[in-house]
Amino acid sequence: REWSYPEWGLFHTCACVCVCVFPQVHVKMADEAVCVGPAPTSKSYLNMDAIMDAIRQTGAQAVHPGYGFLSENKEFARRLAAEGVTFIGPDTHAIQAMGDKIESKLIAKAARVNTIPGFDGVVKDAEEAVKIARELGYPVMIKASAGGGGKGMRIAWSDDETREGFRFSSQEAASSFGDDRLLIEKYIDNPRHIEIQVLADKHGNALWLNERECSIQRRNQKVVEEAPSTFLDPATRRAMGEQAVSLAKAVQYSSAGTVEFLVDSKKNFYFLEMNTRLQVEHPITECITGLDLVQQMIRIAKGYKLQHKQEDIPINGWAIESRVYAEDPYKSFGLPSIGRLSQYEEPVRLSGVRVDSGIQEGSDISIYYDPMISKLVAYGASRADALKKMEAALDNYVIRGVTHNIPLLREIIVHPRFVAGDISTNFLPEVYPDGFKGHPLSAGDRRELLAAAAALHIAAQLRSQRFLGEQRSVGHWELCLELEKSVHMLAVSHSRGTYTVEVDGEKVEVSGEWNLASALLPLSINGSHKVLQCLTRSPAGDISLQYLGTTFKVRVLSVLAASLSKHMPEKLPEDTSSILRSPMPGTVVGVAVKPGDTVAVGQEICVIEAMKMQNSMTAAKTAKVKSVHCKTGETVGEGDLLVELE
Repeated sequence: REWSYPEWGLFHTCACVCVCVFPQVHVKMADEAVCVGPAPTSKSYLNMDAIMDAIRQTGAQAVHPGYGFLSENKEFARRLAAEGVTFIGPDTHAIQAMGDKIESKLIAKAARVNTIPGFDGVVKDAEEAVKIARELGYPVMIKASAGGGGKGMRIAWSDDETREGFRFSSQEAASSFGDDRLLIEKYIDNPRHIEIQVLADKHGNALWLNERECSIQRRNQKVVEEAPSTFLDPATRRAMGEQAVSLAKAVQYSSAGTVEFLVDSKKNFYFLEMNTRLQVEHPITECITGLDLVQQMIRIAKGYKLQHKQEDIPINGWAIESRVYAEDPYKSFGLPSIGRLSQYEEPVRLSGVRVDSGIQEGSDISIYYDPMISKLVAYGASRADALKKMEAALDNYVIRGVTHNIPLLREIIVHPRFVAGDISTNFLPEVYPDGFKGHPLSAGDRRELLAAAAALHIAAQLRSQRFLGEQRSVGHWELCLELEKSVHMLAVSHSRGTYTVEVDGEKVEVSGEWNLASALLPLSINGSHKVLQCLTRSPAGDISLQYLGTTFKVRVLSVLAASLSKHMPEKLPEDTSSILRSPMPGTVVGVAVKPGDTVAVGQEICVIEAMKMQNSMTAAKTAKVKSVHCKTGETVGEGDLLVELE
């Protein structure tokens, strides 16, 4: 970013120096770029010595730490201060006080902020965790004292889950934050996660910039956020804002920060934690208030007073953010995916749409970092307007080369419960108790999809004929389409750019420009505008279409080809009960079995760490271990064979 500040003397503009590992978009936008090391975070973005060297090398006078890594590390802020470099964030006291969940809870209590019942100390071991959990009463939340972003957090409903949660949370906390201390709190079942954005200067002034609703989560990590919340009334909003400001003042906070609350069905709210950094979801606050939070952080770091008073802070319109991840949403609502972005187009030409990303076509998504591709933001005059713009943005977002979570995001924003504002942190498991399966096709959806596939197939044939110089007058076709194990006979006719397709006795009219080289396929289907994406087409008639966010595979055959296809042998599916394959790329951090061992259903076999999250792989049946194909420290890819059972 660049802003003019003539009164800064030498700081006529804010020139950007980027510390980086890979040459991504932020590197190209920077005035200078310095490589701080290889991909593993411990050797690069968490390597303070390398970053301090980059600061000295470039003569940087201030550092904005971003969202993660060292952004809430008091030692990093202290080292910057010792070098005379400004940390664009709060001072070390506030970072330490709020970065430690145990200390922050005690300070919150003293500041008369509502807090969750829990154990206000460090849990020593798994057995002490069980003792505390029993005293509080199940369910309980086990979480890292020094963390954030959902890392090192587990919900436990029993003694065994508490022991397991203690182990995984401490390991994740050590890996993500270099601090394995844990605390335990009473888990508030079915709450909303609502946070208050605060802004405070070095002169004792502080504001609350309204709230963000962050209840749509998986594995305690946010997926969809919006501002404002549909749930809060003005009185509750003010009460939460005033308590957030009270906490900020209690630690002499200066900069942008976020106070997170859990809110129950009766609008009782409880302090969860304070993030002493810029939040990933900050753009939606910027949309409804008109404030540039990064600019405000820089002004505050320079020592200026806040330019606004509390009564100046508006709520104008509605903003929604979808976190677009390189994840497979069909696996636990999103297990990481890696790969190279072979094709990538952001929907930035749409009105009211903002995309914050750090990647481009050709970028690699690796196992070393968070799998987020971008923050997709839609802003409108009303919530309905913002939702409609988000729907269009997701349909027009082109991502090829990695699996992504757009199917899940689109289903969330059109779900009746979400549209009605009836949400909680349990939204995903409640709405999809058997896991996410993609968009369920209604009879009308099915007809539209089949008609679009048939029209696309014929349009491709006609284009080939024109290219080859073949002029045929045929304007009517009989086709057989296979979709989701069902077979449909279609009659297609073509006249003046419009395809009329008869599907199951109903006529569907499909028209469009039919630019088959484009990633997007904007069509008019029975007069309604729809944007599809043709992902793949084969000469055999296999077409993959992204329709309403979900990818569907359709086979288009002539009547003759369909009659002969029944003679083609089908590949038998693999027996997954006797083998264990990695569901994602990652690193093996532990193997609990060896050949000859007997395992029971649900018993842990190995642990895979992917993008700082640890995942336990368990046995699908009781059997003897035949062979082990992985070892601790080894990197595995999605689908790699881990263990065979007899």
